[in-house]
Amino acid sequence: MSDESEPIRMSVSGPTPFVLPPEPDALMAAIDAAGGDPAALRDVVASAPTSLFAWAALGDAEPETIHRYAAYRIGYHRGLDALRGNGWRGTGDVRWSEPTNRGFLRSLLGLHLMSRAIGDVAESDRTIQFLHQLDRGGPPQSEIDAIVRP
Repeated sequence: MSDESEPIRMSVSGPTPFVLPPEPDALMAAIDAAGGDPAALRDVVASAPTSLFAWAALGDAEPETIHRYAAYRIGYHRGLDALRGNGWRGTGDVRWSEPTNRGFLRSLLGLHLMSRAIGDVAESDRTIQFLHQLDRGGPPQSEIDAIVRP
């Protein structure tokens, strides 16, 4: 028996965190150029209906709660399509720390907050649970604050 001991090697098991591919620079520029104007963002969404960032931005910009809810819901479902289309199989983290994931996560967070606002408790509970399953740290407070209006 040797006096030298081997170090204990621990590995983290589980799937690698998932990262969505970036959206085109021109599309991101169009979202920025819209400046939070709902009409301009509707045009962006119409020209790029699969854009997760466009749907999230439209949800942020819409003046009516139910319109916000609808935009976030579409962004959420488009996000699930994008995740699955890029190899995500329902397991693994989708973290806020990855900038390309934020269009989807903002839509899911917005859906949670707007569900709560319209009194859909079951949807609100389900979406916050899903957010925490995707990123155990949950949504950053700054993201919540950006969606919630006084």
